Amino acid sequence: MIAVKREPPTDCSPETAMRKPVALAVLLLAAACGGGDTSSNPLNPVNQPEVANLTDAFSFQVTGVDNGSGTFTYAWQNTGTAATVDRSSDVAAGAVVLTIRDANGTVVLTDPAPWSGSVTTATGVSGAWSIQVVFDHASGTVNFRAQKL
Repeated sequence: MIAVKREPPTDCSPETAMRKPVALAVLLLAAACGGGDTSSNPLNPVNQPEVANLTDAFSFQVTGVDNGSGTFTYAWQNTGTAATVDRSSDVAAGAVVLTIRDANGTVVLTDPAPWSGSVTTATGVSGAWSIQVVFDHASGTVNFRAQKL
C-alpha cells in the first residue's frame, strides 16, 4: 500500500476547488476511451465512432459527421491472409479514405468513399493488420466491416 500525504489547499476559492476534480475526470475519461486507437480525433463527442475490434472481425460506424478532419488508426488481428470488407457510406462533402495494411505494413486496400457493397483486400501476411480511416473535411455517415477471408 502506498501512503499519500495530502496537503491542505492554500487557495480555497471555488475556481481552485473545482480545478483538480475536473482535471482528474478529464484524465480518467481520456484513459478509459483510449481503446488501442492511435488517432487524431476528427469528430466532436456527439459523433464518436462505434468500433468492434475482435480477432478476424472489425467494424467501424459513425453517423452525423459535420466537417470532420483527422485520422483513426487501429491495430486489428487477422489470422488470415486476406479480408472481405463490407462497406457503405453517405458522404455529402469532403473525403473519407479507408486504408488497410497487412502485418508487414504493405497496403492491401485503399478505398476512398463513396462506398457500397463488398470488396476483397489483396493477399497479405497474417498477424497484426492496421486499419486507418482518414477524414478530410467530411460530412455524412461511414460504415464498414472487415472479416478474415
